[in-house]
Amino acid sequence: MKPASNPEPGRGFMIGQAPMRAKQLEPALYLVATPIGNLGDVTLRALEVLAASDVLACEDTRVTRVLLERYGIRRRTTAYHEHNAADAGPRLIAELEAGKSVALVSDAGTPLISDPGFRLVDAAVNAGIKVVPVPGPSSLLAALAASGLPTDAFFFAGFLPVKNGQRKSILTEMTTIPGSLIFLESPRRLAASLAAMAEVFAGRPAAVCRELTKAFEEIRRGSISELAAHYESAGAPKGEIVICVGPPAAGTEARSQDDIDKVLLSLAAEMPAAKAAAEAARMTGGRKGDLYRRLLALRDDGQQA
Repeated sequence: MKPASNPEPGRGFMIGQAPMRAKQLEPALYLVATPIGNLGDVTLRALEVLAASDVLACEDTRVTRVLLERYGIRRRTTAYHEHNAADAGPRLIAELEAGKSVALVSDAGTPLISDPGFRLVDAAVNAGIKVVPVPGPSSLLAALAASGLPTDAFFFAGFLPVKNGQRKSILTEMTTIPGSLIFLESPRRLAASLAAMAEVFAGRPAAVCRELTKAFEEIRRGSISELAAHYESAGAPKGEIVICVGPPAAGTEARSQDDIDKVLLSLAAEMPAAKAAAEAARMTGGRKGDLYRRLLALRDDGQQA
């Protein structure tokens, strides 16, 4: 039996041993979702677009090269990422305005989620260029679906700030969001973020989803306090991490004084008292003067203790 030949460079791909020819694309910016781990999760449409686009822009060309080689796609690639977006973006818009098709991919999952693709899409929309989504894998939806938490309403919060006070402030603002919360986090900051969540979201169910679709996939469920205690003792895990936290219980009342005190002290650890009181007023709806006096009282109590 004669072995199958490779598809035409730049215009085809392989499914098993079968060469496939991609259809010609109309000029547009294509946002192509790629696998978050398991290369078998790529869609046929994504492969067609990657093979047929005039320009293939990648967050990291080395990462995308692995996917291209897996499916026999022989393409030149160009880099588009956070550090070169100011220069690379206008060049890609120029290609689009010249009537070419441009495919944009991130390292994994759907473009624009925690990457600079938004700027390119914004520029394309403002220039009247067609933007075409090519949907597929997403770590956010995969984690939420497997978490066991409510999926009817959810809020994606991305990565939390590094500083603990800012982290707690952001989390406190989310306490009344009527849906599940989804966060991305790095292994080395996981324990600190979970500890902050345990303070702010005490009692809520949660899940830590790690290495989704990969060989060492792990989904650990429990209360946010249980998860915080586990990773505090177990240390930093390896791999990509998504944290899902359940919504507030039905009938949850306004923040308690204890919650407000925690917000005040967290903010005051990183900014002057007056500014901390103003920020806490914005977050809680309280009066700046009352919160300022409360902060001074808390500090006095702390010094006397």
